[in-house]
Amino acid sequence: MRLKLVAVAVAALAPVVAMLVYNEIALRHQRNEEVRASAAQAARQASSEVDRIVEGLRALLVSVSAMPSVRHLDVRGCNEALKSVAENIPNIRTIFVVGLDGRPVCGSMAFPDGVTFSDRDYFQQVLKTKSFAVGSYTQSRLVDRPVLPLAMPLTEGDAVKAVIVSGIRVDWLQNRITERGVAPGNEVTIADDKGIVVARVPLPERFVGTVISDEYQRLVHAEQPDVVEIIGQDGTARILGYRPIALPSSPLYVSAGFSKPEIFAPINRATLMNTLAIFGGALFAFLAAIFIGNRFILAPISRIADVMEKWRGGQTTARTGMKGPDELDVVGATLDRLLDELDERRRQSQEAEEERSLLVRELAHRVKNGFTLVQAIARQTFSRSDPERYNSFAERLAALAGTYDLILSREGSASPVSEIVSAALRAHVASQTERIRLDGPEVVLPADIALPLSLVVHELATNATKYGSLGSEYGTVTIEWKHDDGRVLLVWTEAGGPPVSTPTKRGFGSVLIERAFPSKAQARSRSDYRPGGLVFEVIFLIGEPVAKGEVDPLGKDDMHTSGT
Repeated sequence: MRLKLVAVAVAALAPVVAMLVYNEIALRHQRNEEVRASAAQAARQASSEVDRIVEGLRALLVSVSAMPSVRHLDVRGCNEALKSVAENIPNIRTIFVVGLDGRPVCGSMAFPDGVTFSDRDYFQQVLKTKSFAVGSYTQSRLVDRPVLPLAMPLTEGDAVKAVIVSGIRVDWLQNRITERGVAPGNEVTIADDKGIVVARVPLPERFVGTVISDEYQRLVHAEQPDVVEIIGQDGTARILGYRPIALPSSPLYVSAGFSKPEIFAPINRATLMNTLAIFGGALFAFLAAIFIGNRFILAPISRIADVMEKWRGGQTTARTGMKGPDELDVVGATLDRLLDELDERRRQSQEAEEERSLLVRELAHRVKNGFTLVQAIARQTFSRSDPERYNSFAERLAALAGTYDLILSREGSASPVSEIVSAALRAHVASQTERIRLDGPEVVLPADIALPLSLVVHELATNATKYGSLGSEYGTVTIEWKHDDGRVLLVWTEAGGPPVSTPTKRGFGSVLIERAFPSKAQARSRSDYRPGGLVFEVIFLIGEPVAKGEVDPLGKDDMHTSGT
């Protein structure tokens, strides 16, 4: 009962908990969507800033390509012009012109001996496409610092006669990203077309110059920008908005990630507080339910239950003595009235039982007298003229009387199969019990089934004594039965007797076996006259009739319907 009271308290709290859980889920979903939108927006802003930087340097290279000294490849004038340009633009390290053979022609600084750029990917791309190109993260051969190369063809008509090269300082780009600032746990990453990180916040010293893991290389070359949830290389779960290189205006991969632990920290704190509040309220509700339940519910119920246990134990005078307007007091008073009425009915039942026992004993006496009278009439009528038939009749009558004795001795209308079979065999097994084996579960049969079964067993035993295994010195009989779903299957198996064969005519015993059971039993029987002995099977109902279409264990072709 205490558990039920607690269940009531739980049921009262369930709507509140369900509402809080729903609000929690809705709030987290809403926050997740907001963060996804913010991640996509942050990636767009970072990508736009990178695009402006690249576009500004592209414009610079276009302007440089228009300088006369550069166009005419005047080495001295070109060196002075490019040096002046490089000194006034802080985000580039150098700017120079490379011939078609990859060797530098002029530039903003002196070139090391033998330096060449013909193997650089940006140089080859410009010669191939004749257009502006952004290279990969590169260690500069001029200043030994990492740069992001930019290249522009210097054309004369449709022909390329040289390539103008510059490079964004990676440290300058890193400073620009760092100045933007990111919240704790968030990150911004810029990478080239090979997935090499050019700039990153936070932990640039750990990631700049490294390659994005193979798991996320697909984002660098994706067809469209998107937002995904990932576990970053630093082990932080993030909602990541990214802009792939495939976009026409994006020469670099840019991503902006928001840390999920940081984003959901306020919600997690609110969830913790709400959870503690729920547990506190639930604990108070449970304690209140237990205290109030003990005082006003459990104590009266225990009093009622105690009276019922005493009544079961034989203290028929036990009463609750409860009175009052309370519902449980009303139940106790009603129980007292019920016990008074049961006490009176028990007294009346005892009187009726005594009368019934007297009637049963009188009925048993009269039935026995009736069997004795029938046997006497039969003896006087044809015992001398036909002793064999008289003896057979007397034995059948004795078997029937034995079953009646069994039923009446139990003062009921039913008897177990084992006792019915034993009573029917009593006249045949008195001196040879070791030759008959009974095996089956405890199954109780009603009187209208027990009586015909006893006659069938008696006839089988009589035939076995005259013609079968019981007439032989070493013959045996096994009687087995099974009970399943209201049906009983009984199998009589003879062994060790003389060879048997199918009889040429049907005697009274065969007819009796076929017609003994009432029609409601739906009895089916089969006799198999094997060389080693008779095997007889009979199946009958002791419960509800079998529905049409159910399988009969004996098979339709071998059945004999009782009453036919």
